[in-house]
Amino acid sequence: MVTRVAVVGASGRLGSLACTLIEKQSDFSIVARLDSRSDLGEMLGADVVLDVTAPGVSATIVDHAVRAGLNVLVGTSGWSDERLRTLRALLASHPESGVVVIPNFSIGSVVATHLSTIAAHWFESIEIVETHHAAKVDSPSGTAVRTAELIGKARAELGPVVAPHTDQRARGQQVASVPVHSLRLQGAIARQDVHFGGTGEIVTITHETLSPSSYEAGILLGLRAAAQATGLTVGLDALLGLGTTPPAPERELAGDTDPS
Repeated sequence: MVTRVAVVGASGRLGSLACTLIEKQSDFSIVARLDSRSDLGEMLGADVVLDVTAPGVSATIVDHAVRAGLNVLVGTSGWSDERLRTLRALLASHPESGVVVIPNFSIGSVVATHLSTIAAHWFESIEIVETHHAAKVDSPSGTAVRTAELIGKARAELGPVVAPHTDQRARGQQVASVPVHSLRLQGAIARQDVHFGGTGEIVTITHETLSPSSYEAGILLGLRAAAQATGLTVGLDALLGLGTTPPAPERELAGDTDPS
């Protein structure tokens, strides 16, 4: 069976990559390529809509597709917890549709974020520095927002991280109490550094994208999941089987080192 795909944002960086990739697959075909001048009705002949547009229009595209009974794979940044709550409410009234939201199609990036949620149990001081190409219009990146939100959830029983006052704007935008710093540089593709500070030590978990080809496996995994989806699925980690981080064991404070 061939899954028909409408790519919205087909002329962009990620959209162009996705179109080239889809054309090489025997189980997918492209039935529509939409850009900013297209009528959203052009997507109606598809089984799955791939949204790789911009944060300002992504919600409108997803809303239109879901109300039309289509499944959607969202690869656009900006889908915060608040936006996802609105989407869940929409899907509750359209149970025939499914939406898969993937802030980052890189498997390595998702693994690095998962490792960060594990480390978050053991450090009170955590900050994120994310770097992207100069043309990226949104900041912080969707990956950084999701990483911070997952760190916040992982630390739900421990409380917020140690962070500066929110009026210190040069210290980053706080997301789930985690300061996030955004760099937009010519020559860069994508990089995220999650810094953990502890007594006498610093741990950094880094992921860097060296080529857009790193997104290909995640795009195909997302498309195949979206074709069968119902309800809302968030994150490539859910498709990779990276479950919720279990609660950390009670931490022993320095002082009592007697094993008996």
